[in-house]
Amino acid sequence: MGRRLRGLREARGLTLSELARAAGVGKATLSGLENGTRDPRLETLYAIAAALDVPMSALTLDRGAPASAAAPMRGAAVVSTLLEVFEEPAATYELFTLRIVAGVEQVSPAHPAGVTEHLTVFRGRARVGPVGASLSAGPGEYVSWAADIPHFYAAVGAEEVAAALLIRTPRG
Repeated sequence: MGRRLRGLREARGLTLSELARAAGVGKATLSGLENGTRDPRLETLYAIAAALDVPMSALTLDRGAPASAAAPMRGAAVVSTLLEVFEEPAATYELFTLRIVAGVEQVSPAHPAGVTEHLTVFRGRARVGPVGASLSAGPGEYVSWAADIPHFYAAVGAEEVAAALLIRTPRG
């Protein structure tokens, strides 16, 4: 991942300090990610991807590699595994399995403009969506929200949530 991150940063003409500031992460954290000496948290990856204006899979998946090659990514409350990336002329779609652990809430930073998230719950009850305007979904239910503002994920009650998440990122 470090090589891809450095390549994207350099292609945009950004210094390490400039990208760290834009993403709201420490310069040492960013340097560690680029050099492969730090394991990224999901929230950090999303902040960096938003600052670079790319889907997260641009950071986590080698171009041309199957999505199944992606490792699970962990955040404060979420464990996500990339299942597939769909490229269309108007947008990139990333399909993830998602586990939301009980007892913890995770806030995700705003993604680039126009990004939407679509969650289908298989087990448990989730409280998700924009900070301050939560949505709730249980087994067999679907919710979606604009993800270009800070949003969060939480399990309701003691049961872990199992879900599928589709993220749609429009092309520039």
